[in-house]
Amino acid sequence: MRLIYRGHLIHIAGTPTLHEAAGALVSEPDGALAVDPEGRVSYAGPWRDLPPNMAHDEVVETAGCLLPGFVDTHLHYPQTFTTDAFGGGELLEWLERCVFPAEARLADTDYADAIAAQFVRRRIAAGTTAAMVFGSAFPAAQDALFGKTLDAGLRIISGRGIQTVGPASAAPLLTDDDTAIGLTRDEIARWHGREADGFARDARDALAQVAVVPRFSLSVTTDTLGRLGDLYAEVREAGVYFHSHLNENDRPGDGEIAAVRDVYGVEAYLDTYDGLFLPGSRRGGESLLGRRSVLAHSVHSRERELHRLAETKSSIAHCPTSQLFLGSGTMPWRRTVASGVNIAIGTDVGAGDEWLIPRVLNDAFKVHMSEEGLLAQAIHPAQLLFLGTLAGARALDQERLFGNFDVGKDADFVIVDAAAQPGFDTALAFAAEQSPEAHLFTLLMGMREAAVAAVHVRGRRVVAD
Repeated sequence: MRLIYRGHLIHIAGTPTLHEAAGALVSEPDGALAVDPEGRVSYAGPWRDLPPNMAHDEVVETAGCLLPGFVDTHLHYPQTFTTDAFGGGELLEWLERCVFPAEARLADTDYADAIAAQFVRRRIAAGTTAAMVFGSAFPAAQDALFGKTLDAGLRIISGRGIQTVGPASAAPLLTDDDTAIGLTRDEIARWHGREADGFARDARDALAQVAVVPRFSLSVTTDTLGRLGDLYAEVREAGVYFHSHLNENDRPGDGEIAAVRDVYGVEAYLDTYDGLFLPGSRRGGESLLGRRSVLAHSVHSRERELHRLAETKSSIAHCPTSQLFLGSGTMPWRRTVASGVNIAIGTDVGAGDEWLIPRVLNDAFKVHMSEEGLLAQAIHPAQLLFLGTLAGARALDQERLFGNFDVGKDADFVIVDAAAQPGFDTALAFAAEQSPEAHLFTLLMGMREAAVAAVHVRGRRVVAD
């Protein structure tokens, strides 16, 4: 049976760039979203233009807004309970004092089950239908994550966190190279392309997919990177992803970027992922960059790094909330956009302490509005929505499946009930009198989790166990 959801329909239609998002904004106060029995969009537009053959289909009156499901391109499952952890320092201190000890606890399978269940609940509460998730070092914890995610019906891309070197506090998370490669191969074999009832015919269409995930360059060696490059060259065509961190902390002398350049002797941080990880940025192996490669942060990337990301069709997961928390600085918006690289949004839970993508978009607007002098940019509301939906689907190379309400795509959507959030409905009504852009801006900047009334993936209501 086809279901027609009636409400304020809002999405970025087609396949626009960030610059074209404003012209692609669809905002229909009395809109209709028709979902066919296979869970795909069969119509999205004004209620008055509903095709005659749908006149007798069942109608669901939402009295709210219909938005594409939010896409989170970077968050950490093992850090579900580590948001707002006080480490008394920036990135490297926070990792050593807070994160590594917290992530080591997932060796306990009961704890891992509990954290996986809570992780799924928080995603549903925030309306995050698709996510690229930095995984646990422990296979049983990853099994819990994938299993509970599929039971709920959400989309996930994840991979075990690979670490072969690190400080004493990271010791429980470390393996040798043989074990790291073996566990990663096993995870790909068991989870890449999985659905709740088995494997998909095409792994690229499945709810569950796998990524190769070294924590960052300081957590591996040249030998590890060489072997990961060889592995990724084997599995790239099967749709496996690559995910890691890039240019997050630029503290002079002993920060992340300085440490990477010192340890590897490279000219630029990105070189370590591009197969150029030998001293002088000489080639040592296969590149890990490509259209299914997502690098988180890129706060302090050089021009040539940005252009190389764009050239390889790799994407940046922009995480302004966590950059505020760790004092990492502000990604230069105008320069990064001008490079042509695809930019999407990541919460970066747990350095990021917001699960809701609109809360991170709120921070994105503020930090870029606060860049110095002529660098300041008031990001258009349609561009904000683009960053949190369609750009995320593009970063995950699944734009053909979700990200907006184009006919034929899977019906991944969130119903927003402004009345469930005190005063929010009044604020939205006032903004709607001004313009669609003003309404969308108020919606994204003011929304809280209380307003997430329902979450659907492939047309099916997602409910936490």
